[in-house]
Amino acid sequence: MSADGPHPQNPYDMDETCKNCPALVETREQVVHGYGDVAADVIVLGTEPTAGADRTGVPFTGDETGEAVQELLGGLGFSDSPPESTEPDLENVYLTYVTRCHHPDREATDEERRNCEGYRTAELRMINPELIVAVGQGSLEALAFEYTTRSADDLDVVAEHATTIRGRGFEILPTLPPAVATDEQWSTFREHFADELDRDYRQTKGQRRK
Repeated sequence: MSADGPHPQNPYDMDETCKNCPALVETREQVVHGYGDVAADVIVLGTEPTAGADRTGVPFTGDETGEAVQELLGGLGFSDSPPESTEPDLENVYLTYVTRCHHPDREATDEERRNCEGYRTAELRMINPELIVAVGQGSLEALAFEYTTRSADDLDVVAEHATTIRGRGFEILPTLPPAVATDEQWSTFREHFADELDRDYRQTKGQRRK
C-alpha cells in the first residue's frame, strides 16, 4: 500500500461507534470496518467478524481463520506480512465483512445484515473490484440478486465452493470458510483462485485504472 494513500484501516472513515444494532453493541469489542488497498482489484468478503477480528479491529486477523486467509493472500502475492500479522501490509486487495460486529453466540440476524448493507454497498461501489472472494454462505447470499443474476436461495457455498460465478461487472469466487473447509477443500480453492488470477485477471490487470 502506498505511504501516500489513506490508512488501510477503515479508509473510508465509516462510523466506528455505530449503534444500529443494540444487541451487537452489547457484545462487540469494536466495529470492524474494511481494511486494505482502496485501489484494489480484489475484495475478500466475509460474513461477519470472528472473535479475533473483533479483538484486532482488522478483518481476517487475530485467529486461525485470519491466519489461513492471510497465508492464502501472501502465497498469491497480495501480502508481504506473516500470516499472524494483525496489521498486514496488503497490495491490491481489500478485506471486509457483510456485517461489522461480532456476537459470541450467534450469527447476525436478517435485520442486522440489512442495517450493515449501506457499509458494504458503499465499499463495493467505491472500490469497483474485478474479483470478489466470498467467504461463507452469508457473504455469497449478500451478493445475490443485486450483484448476480441468481437468487440467494439458488446459491449454496458448498456446491459453489472453488468455482467462479459471473457477477455484474466482476467475478465471484465462493469458498467455504477455512474453519469449516477440509484441507483438501481449502487447497482446491487456493488452486482455483490462482488459476483464475493467471487465466483472466492478470491478463487485464490495470487496464481499467489507466
